[in-house]
Amino acid sequence: AAEACRSKQWYQRRVRGAEKSLKPARVYGAGANSLYEKNDFSSGDDKLFVAISSDRGLCGGIHSGLGRTFKAMHAENPIKKMIIVGDKAKAILVKTVGDAYLCTFNNVGKKQSSFTDALNIAEEILAHDFDSADVVFNNYINVVSYKPTIKPVPSATNIESNDAVYTYDEVDSEVVRCFQEFSLANIIHHALKEQEASEQSARMNAMENATRNAGEMIDKLQLQYNRTRQAVITRELIEIISGANALD
Repeated sequence: AAEACRSKQWYQRRVRGAEKSLKPARVYGAGANSLYEKNDFSSGDDKLFVAISSDRGLCGGIHSGLGRTFKAMHAENPIKKMIIVGDKAKAILVKTVGDAYLCTFNNVGKKQSSFTDALNIAEEILAHDFDSADVVFNNYINVVSYKPTIKPVPSATNIESNDAVYTYDEVDSEVVRCFQEFSLANIIHHALKEQEASEQSARMNAMENATRNAGEMIDKLQLQYNRTRQAVITRELIEIISGANALD
């Protein structure tokens, strides 16, 4: 019981740490995404999908849920371009959309992600041509729930074609490109932190359920052992008593 309590406290500390690092990332992510949410941008036909997962398992169905989301989107409209962050999503989706992989990132989730990691992913995304990109990740709601979320990001060309960009001042292509790169990095950073918090909470719940199931199994096996042992003792006593009566 003491060991189980210490294990639960360890997972709770990890969840609290993930929640703490998620708070500022949410602020920057919401700010970066505000322009895209408040204005209509053309999605176009050339769409790029970005899956945010990790390399780590033992966290319930969090990765398989993300995989089901992509499989449903692929069934509705075939995915032609995709960037994978994390080996778990890569392994789940390789049979379905493996031909669409443009790039994959590994060693994700072994330590807390940084803004530099988000910048590297954003640079790789912008190295490819697309009309719009959909960043898909698990959004952390609370300790017991999360849900797959899609954040659309338009290309620099689509941003330039929207009149809302020129509301306050004239901007050139270089300014738009820099804005898109920085906002995309913030969105990716936010997605990584959401995924980390969701994963930590899912792992804590999965380990707690596994511990409880193991305890119930041990109790059942212990009861079965005691009953079998008692039956053997009873049978031996009956044989001894029957043998003694036969001698009399």
